[in-house]
Amino acid sequence: MIFKTKKDKKFAYIEAGEGNPVILLHGLMGGLSNFDDTVNYFAEKGFKVFVPVLPIYDLPVLNTNLTTIAKYVAKFIEEKVGGPSTIVGNSMGGHVGLILTLARPDLVTNLCLTGSSGLYEKSFGDSFPRKSDKEYIRKKTEEVFFDPKVATNELVEEVFAVVNDRMKGIKTVMLARSAIKHNMLNDLPKITIPVCLIWGKQDNVTPPEVAVDMHKSLPNSELFWIENCGHAAMMEKPAEFNDLLYSWLKKQKK
Repeated sequence: MIFKTKKDKKFAYIEAGEGNPVILLHGLMGGLSNFDDTVNYFAEKGFKVFVPVLPIYDLPVLNTNLTTIAKYVAKFIEEKVGGPSTIVGNSMGGHVGLILTLARPDLVTNLCLTGSSGLYEKSFGDSFPRKSDKEYIRKKTEEVFFDPKVATNELVEEVFAVVNDRMKGIKTVMLARSAIKHNMLNDLPKITIPVCLIWGKQDNVTPPEVAVDMHKSLPNSELFWIENCGHAAMMEKPAEFNDLLYSWLKKQKK
């Protein structure tokens, strides 16, 4: 299904289905299409799914950080969703979900993290010394996945365009640094809501030990592995990712 992006003065987002709200948060180099399979799956399973465009490139330079993005998501929930939601975040989106859960626990019922930053990661934003070399960018994009074929030409073009746009490049680096600075090790034990960790066993960006450490620090968490899978499980192994998340959410209702 092709989803139409809704836009108003404050927000751009996809909305599909009816039922309990699920909000999907994309990563720093990601976009709404990363979650296409997840939107379809959960809209058909009786959920109302929202995918907001995170204002990665729209914030003033001084406010380009993860805390500001988390506040943006809080406003989105208040104004567009209207109540507490399940938050699903990949990479930087997971980190935003953690910050949001700590700051506004009234808005989050469950949290699912996949390849989330928040403890330590290999920074994607600082690693483009040869940004005008498209084959180099292709190689760096392929490294995000276990199967390099997931890095389609379209995806490579998107990353190439971002790193070669001066202001977008600056803001990408700023957010990557903000993620590294905003370490959440001491905050994780304060998050008591149910947390589902779904991790690619071959994640090169936030390696498996990140998931293990998060699981140890989050008091109410479960950890699930997906084999032959890199940093974006919902793109690389969507069927497994969706089934794991759906089964886990069903358990939370009991």
